[in-house]
Amino acid sequence: MTRRRPSRSATADDLLTTLGRLTDRVRQGAERQRARVELAEALQRSMLPTGLPDLPGLQVAAEYAPARNGLDIGGDWYDGFVLPDGSLGFSIGDVQGHDVEAAAFMGQVRMGLRAVATATTDPGEVLGRANELLLSMDHGLFATCSFLRFDPVTGELESARAGHVPAIWATAGGQGGVVEDEAGVPLGILPGEAYPVARRRLSSGGAFVLLTDGVVEGPSYPIEAGLDAVARLVRSAVTTGVEASELASQVMGVAAQTDHTDDAAVLVLVHDPEETRPPRP
Repeated sequence: MTRRRPSRSATADDLLTTLGRLTDRVRQGAERQRARVELAEALQRSMLPTGLPDLPGLQVAAEYAPARNGLDIGGDWYDGFVLPDGSLGFSIGDVQGHDVEAAAFMGQVRMGLRAVATATTDPGEVLGRANELLLSMDHGLFATCSFLRFDPVTGELESARAGHVPAIWATAGGQGGVVEDEAGVPLGILPGEAYPVARRRLSSGGAFVLLTDGVVEGPSYPIEAGLDAVARLVRSAVTTGVEASELASQVMGVAAQTDHTDDAAVLVLVHDPEETRPPRP
């Protein structure tokens, strides 16, 4: 018969040693995860434009928040550039998926829209041609998108949507709300799709806000509630003459209420003709 060795009770030193080893493992794992998250965020941000148009008559500002699911790489983007006729083009969108392929596809969509807009400035045609371009690439992915053309001299604004979240508008007097214009299907799904164009005038001091669903929708937060919250915020903010950068920050703050883990983007236009701007201190 084999005799069992008597078990030894764990001493305080043994417990402290074991706890120390576990703590080191947790710390090392946390540091690796933090490094991976920082890498993902850097990749996300590298896909966005380094600047936005800066012309008299218009304030433009944008905010972007990366995904909060560790290595999830979101496909949200915004963009702004000068069109061949001197007006301004803006886009915002969201690509299907949350991986490196989706991020690369997002870059192609953003640059594809820029390329198409050099040939036509009509937002509906821009989206239509971009749709055919993406279908020809045969990625098997799709993207929602809004594209608009703005004339800072006249305040005329033309916009079209490809299955994307509605925009928000407001006048300097605090009127406005959700822009429920007709939309076509997302880019990269159906050939020959038409994208209706909506036309409006953005009065002096008025704002037009483009955003992605990461700002206004969450697991238990319906998109309608998020859009209403942003609309109320924008209507109130414009009556105080808020700067575009501050308004973009305030709108992005709505995302904290939705508990959404996806990435999020906001693009704000405030029509601010040079002659109406108060002198800067």
